[in-house]
Amino acid sequence: MPSASLRDIPGVDALLTSPEILPLIRDWGRLAVRKTIRALQTDLRGAIGTHTNPDLRTGALAREINVRLIERGGRGPRPVFNLTGTIVHSNLGRASLPEVAISAIEQAARHPVDLEYDLHRGGRGQRDTHVGRLLCDLTGAAAATVVNNNAAAVLLILNTLALDQTVPVSRGELIEIGGSFRIPDIMARAGCRLCEIGTTNRTHRQDYARAINDQTALLLKVHPSNYVIDGFTAQVPERELAALAHEWQIPFVVDLGSGALVDLSAYGLPVEPTPMTSLEHGADLVSFSGDKLLGGPQAGIIVGSQALIDRLDANPLKRALRVDKLTLAALAEVLKLYTEPARLAAELPILRQLTRPLDAIEHQAGRLAPRLAHCLRDFSIRVSDMQSQFGSGALPLRAIRSAGLRITPADSNRLQNPLDQLARNLRGLPRPVIGRIRDGSFWLDLRCLEDEQQFVAQLAALSLI
Repeated sequence: MPSASLRDIPGVDALLTSPEILPLIRDWGRLAVRKTIRALQTDLRGAIGTHTNPDLRTGALAREINVRLIERGGRGPRPVFNLTGTIVHSNLGRASLPEVAISAIEQAARHPVDLEYDLHRGGRGQRDTHVGRLLCDLTGAAAATVVNNNAAAVLLILNTLALDQTVPVSRGELIEIGGSFRIPDIMARAGCRLCEIGTTNRTHRQDYARAINDQTALLLKVHPSNYVIDGFTAQVPERELAALAHEWQIPFVVDLGSGALVDLSAYGLPVEPTPMTSLEHGADLVSFSGDKLLGGPQAGIIVGSQALIDRLDANPLKRALRVDKLTLAALAEVLKLYTEPARLAAELPILRQLTRPLDAIEHQAGRLAPRLAHCLRDFSIRVSDMQSQFGSGALPLRAIRSAGLRITPADSNRLQNPLDQLARNLRGLPRPVIGRIRDGSFWLDLRCLEDEQQFVAQLAALSLI
């Protein structure tokens, strides 16, 4: 490549009108691209001033601008390929929605809807009625309400029912999940007092009984979500806690965290607690997430007693935590799928991915290995057995057999940190590919790869990076 001079650096306007940059303007906006170009020009001048010979071809500059834009951020959420092996990945948007829910979102976004309008009476209505009856039919609850996530559901319950009062919780259930969300912190923000009972591994009925007094607002049982205490353990069954709470005429509340609306064992999967079971055991309220094993949009769902749900809905905090029309539209369609079990496994993405046959994944890995090897000549690629996990706090120690591609640097690899560079290059593709680095290899678990055609179509771009 001939030596570069300052006059060879393309101008801002020339780059902004080049075919290689126009897609970046569509993705990131003209202002962001212009700022990035100017910053790159400054760096190029510095490189030339120190006798470095940067590549000033438009294609190379466009790739560098794209990398910098990704590092800068601000594009908005974009589709990625989740090949991490974590099916419900909190950092990657959790559950993908079924097509019927996506269509419902589009219609609700495009047109006015009866969000809080009662078409029968011709007057103001309640937004939760759009999903409340479906939730009651599916769970057997008397009433239901919806907020923007399960943390909000727990916050609303505690603030409504336990303000300035005490709530006993087993030490083994004082969980912390992603983003440093902790049950004790939520309880403090809700305005109630935590009473720790039992020990980390063993809590008994008498621990709860000794903690109850006239300042006790309710009994709370929290699903441990993303960890398991094994060995010498003890916990109080829900039926016993419900009976104890009702002896004292206080509510029994269960926070299921993930929550499933079907018996997963019917699909050959490990059992996850359901709200139906907790209600049958005597729970007065049960909260769970909408975007984990349920496979819907982000939401916190609360089902249970009509009287208690009415109190939650009357709390001014409910308005601050309520969901919008797009969430309700999607959630309603997902819940309708659950009323038709014959359609569920095929149309609900989370269940479809969880039940995907192993041989289909292995065959896909066999098809993709030579295509990827053609683009990554400094790496060896082989089909490998893998272990997918549920993710987002569901069944943390249970894995699902899977398959994928294990990518290992070849001996002749000239890159200083080849796996880190590979991961960066894959993240720089038009639809970024997210895998994981482990044991000296880069792993691509294919259980969640449903759009094989688009994945293959963009592989050629790897040769240009």
